[in-house]
Amino acid sequence: MTGTMPPQRPSKIVCVGRNYLEHARELGNEVPAEPLIFLKPPSSLIDGGESIVLPPQSAQVEFEGEIGVVVGRRLRHVSEADAIEGIAAIVAINDVTARDLQRKDGQWTRAKGFDTFCPVGKPLAGRMSADQLAKLEVVTRVNGEKRQHGKAADMAFSIPFLVSYISGVMTLEPGDLIATGTPAGVGKLEEDDIVEVEVVGVSMVTNPVAPPSV
Repeated sequence: MTGTMPPQRPSKIVCVGRNYLEHARELGNEVPAEPLIFLKPPSSLIDGGESIVLPPQSAQVEFEGEIGVVVGRRLRHVSEADAIEGIAAIVAINDVTARDLQRKDGQWTRAKGFDTFCPVGKPLAGRMSADQLAKLEVVTRVNGEKRQHGKAADMAFSIPFLVSYISGVMTLEPGDLIATGTPAGVGKLEEDDIVEVEVVGVSMVTNPVAPPSV
């Protein structure tokens, strides 16, 4: 059943870094002992069809296809079981990243936070079980070529665990987004590329890549 996003703008976009072993390794990192979380600003959000704009400050903007979670109700210090009940929808997310700035800054706010750096697809509404969540897969294609393929079952930290964990740090509000991490295969985006992130059978977001607007 096709649904729509909750009507309110998310109060926050919570992202998880290094949640797939092979992606951590390709960047020279290890999977952390606990989820590594960071925030993207709501101003980075765009819909499918809108352009990802390459900022003049970066020479290496990369795609990161991810399975996204839309929070359906207020969650604070919830169990994994209650976390599953609190998921309103699953969406495709592209956690676009200025990789050179990420390395340069040592923290990720600027690299992850540019306008247009969070394309989000339309969701499939309806509750999913833990088994269904574990069977989700994400695929990223650039100009029709498959570049990433990840399975939720291969995550270091499962989707229910992540929602529960994050709710123990910050209260999650209806409409908030969680990006659950990207698999191996990230790569550079160039002007006029078309990048597509698909949560297989569930959600898709497709965006062209545009040059700096200023």
